[in-house]
Amino acid sequence: MRRLLFLQFLLVSAVFAQAADTQPLVDKALSAVGGKDKLLKIFRIKEIFHFGSTPEPAEGKKRSTRESILSQPDKWWINKKERGAEPAKDDVRAWSLDLLVDPKSKVEVVPDLTDEGKTCFGLQVSGSVEPAMKFYFDKETNLLHRLDWRGDFYRFSDWKEHDGLKFASKTIIFKLKDGKPWFFHEVTEIERLAQLPEGLAKP
Repeated sequence: MRRLLFLQFLLVSAVFAQAADTQPLVDKALSAVGGKDKLLKIFRIKEIFHFGSTPEPAEGKKRSTRESILSQPDKWWINKKERGAEPAKDDVRAWSLDLLVDPKSKVEVVPDLTDEGKTCFGLQVSGSVEPAMKFYFDKETNLLHRLDWRGDFYRFSDWKEHDGLKFASKTIIFKLKDGKPWFFHEVTEIERLAQLPEGLAKP
């Protein structure tokens, strides 16, 4: 019985130790973008993007544009139609750092990573997203530099500011298996909203 209680004590202690280890890093990441209170909850976003292996679309192709309304954690409307089950919703939750403040998130420290000459500290988030995501934050700025998820990795750049919040306006997605890019994305406009506009279709 004493042995069982001791093992339970060690387990609880390990959980609290992990929280103590990760929280300062989470706080650094949140502070770098303007603080937890500045994170996006309901917002309008305009985007431009294309699929391909080069920064410019292939000859004869054009970039796509899109305007959306999002409500964290799981609603995304395009042309007033909600998208339903869609992994891109988790991409946005990662990019906006909403996953770091989700009570269901389990955050663990992962080894540092050097990417594009940047030394990054790593955090893995599970519980609120499946499979787990690995976030890598530039140690110099504490801003999100890279995300590894579902066989891809994302690089974030060209940081801008809206209403006290810093956000990465450009993202390139690469395949983990060969490091080749396949998607180029740019946020051209963000607007924080106090509430959802009327007329949006409910899922």
